[in-house]
Amino acid sequence: MIAKISGGTDTAGLIRYLFDTKKAKDHTDPHLVASWDGFAPDPGRADDFDATRKLLVADLDLHVKQARRLGRAPEKHTWHCSIRAAESDRHLSDEEWADIARRVVAATGIAPEGDPDSCRWAAVRHAPDHIHIAATKVRADLRTARHWNDYLTADRELAAIEKEYGLFQVVRGDRTAAKRPTRAEQEKARRAGHDKTARERLRTTVRTAVAAASTIEEFVDLLSHIDGVLVEVVHFPSGDVRGYKVAVADDAQGPIWYSGSKLAPDLSLPKIQERLASMGPQPTGQLGTRRPNPWHQATAAAERIPHHFDQPDDEASQGHLAAFGEALDALPLVTPQAIRPQLREAATSFERATRSRIHAEHHHARALRGAVRAMLREPAPKDGAVLAMFLDAAILVVIAADRWHQLHHHDQQVAAARETLIHLQAAYSQAATAPLAALAQRRPPQQTVDRHIRHLRQAVPHHVEQVVEDPAFAALTATLAEAEAAGHDPQQLLQQAADQRALDDADSPARVLAWRIQRLSARPAPSARARAAQARSTVRSGSAPQLPDAAGHTPATIPTSQPSQARRR
Repeated sequence: MIAKISGGTDTAGLIRYLFDTKKAKDHTDPHLVASWDGFAPDPGRADDFDATRKLLVADLDLHVKQARRLGRAPEKHTWHCSIRAAESDRHLSDEEWADIARRVVAATGIAPEGDPDSCRWAAVRHAPDHIHIAATKVRADLRTARHWNDYLTADRELAAIEKEYGLFQVVRGDRTAAKRPTRAEQEKARRAGHDKTARERLRTTVRTAVAAASTIEEFVDLLSHIDGVLVEVVHFPSGDVRGYKVAVADDAQGPIWYSGSKLAPDLSLPKIQERLASMGPQPTGQLGTRRPNPWHQATAAAERIPHHFDQPDDEASQGHLAAFGEALDALPLVTPQAIRPQLREAATSFERATRSRIHAEHHHARALRGAVRAMLREPAPKDGAVLAMFLDAAILVVIAADRWHQLHHHDQQVAAARETLIHLQAAYSQAATAPLAALAQRRPPQQTVDRHIRHLRQAVPHHVEQVVEDPAFAALTATLAEAEAAGHDPQQLLQQAADQRALDDADSPARVLAWRIQRLSARPAPSARARAAQARSTVRSGSAPQLPDAAGHTPATIPTSQPSQARRR
């Protein structure tokens, strides 16, 4: 159920509208279902409609007129609340709508339960799926009703009513969503031939600039060089920066300026400064070493995010969500043209999932932020595998974010995460097709494949059959063979890849392992001396990793001197 609340100055005009059947097409049978005392005159059921309507208006206005004589009546003395059920809901009876009306006026402070001096009100039903509550805000003791935050209190009561009546449960927010465009903004955009309003386009532009910038100065400079966008920095009299505002340059009626906070709660200057201040140093390689691949670093940082969601630090989790949202905002800048529309839709959808009532501690996500900005400062990758790797990790982040928001009862954020997942999966399907096919063509000989299957039985015993039957298995074996040729131990790589995240919720475990092994094998292979030292360390320990048996139990330690027994187990 959805409630809409407004105020006005004309009781007679409000009642006239509620009982009108000529101009309003959906007013089929207007009549009262409830009122302040249960005895209010009902024009919809009276023989003399006009006279009864005037009598109802006079009764509702009684205390308003008394307060007006004393100079105590508020200018906007009417309170109008419409309550509409979902299309899928059953048609409620008049008695059920009456109960709902009483509960809403009680919850909002218009007519608290048991208060003999409460305001006068009447609930009118003129269509099967909704009612209107008309009230005057002067109480019988001539005080004005205390109905602050009435929308929130009404919404909270309607959520309880939905559960009790078995109705469709509306996805509700926590007042952290960006402001929706008005009807006027939507009409203006339509006339100009745009599918989105100026506010929505500017919000996307500013979010992208934040994702690419490392300082406030760079953020403003990026905005100032974007075609079609005007930016102005606002200063205090002292000269310090107070804020910023942006506008669309091609507005025929002149620029309409929006401050950052009017675009979204997290785009105000203080919020942006807080995020940029948490930026750590850009990832760089040490002197004499190969420079790290920022795509691999971003993928590694993204893969760790689901683990952070399992920790009790909600502020850190919220910080990782915000940083991941910035990564999605930046992706369309460095990806092929074909998948940019899906990635933009994913970023737009996930924007809602990056905010909640939980304060974000942004310094926890320095690694991802630094890697994303390093990605933007390099040419777009020619190898589609690195993009597919990142998108594969991103899908897992969104799934984990969905679960985290569910645990915290963030309904709108859950819906946003699920919408994001649809777009990311579509983008991944496009991005991964070519690199997976190229890998599959390099599948090694069957003898090598059989050896890698034995490695899989050691690393992922519970998933080996699923992996072997996976369409991406050929790509996985090719990845393992190439890593082995580069000097890596395929058994060790598989174990590392499997240990990074369980494969239980992976649609394609072979694909997950292939991308992860490809990223792990991009690191320099250990030298012969390092491998020998590692082997000596394993022998001294006298044991090999413990593997669960078919029942899920961990057996006794398996001696390294008896590999055949380990395989049998």
